Amino acid sequence: QVQLVESGGGLVQAGSSLTLSCAASGLTFTWYAMGWFRQAPGKEREFVAGISRSSDTHYADSAKGRFTVSRDNAKNTVYLQMNSLKADDTAVYYCAADHSTVLMTTASEFDYWGQGTQVTVSS
Repeated sequence: QVQLVESGGGLVQAGSSLTLSCAASGLTFTWYAMGWFRQAPGKEREFVAGISRSSDTHYADSAKGRFTVSRDNAKNTVYLQMNSLKADDTAVYYCAADHSTVLMTTASEFDYWGQGTQVTVSS
């Protein structure tokens, strides 16, 4: 079955960097656009960044200039490099896969989800 497994979360100070990874299995990775979402306590899940099958990228305004999404098709893995972290970035981060030629930003469009990894940024 399809599995998406996130890793790389943790507790860091404001201004630090983290790189999240999401390893995919059970699917043909190159057929899927991949997205990163996050959900803070009491808030709705929100789009952070995404990368299409052809490696086009799109970012939420909150992530532009600080986060970079990339994919390694040979390793079936998508990454989210996060720099200059802020306390507002504290959330559970999820990766998701969408069997689409178009990069979507709405959570309901994605077919598969990981379990999430906690990122906590102390101010």
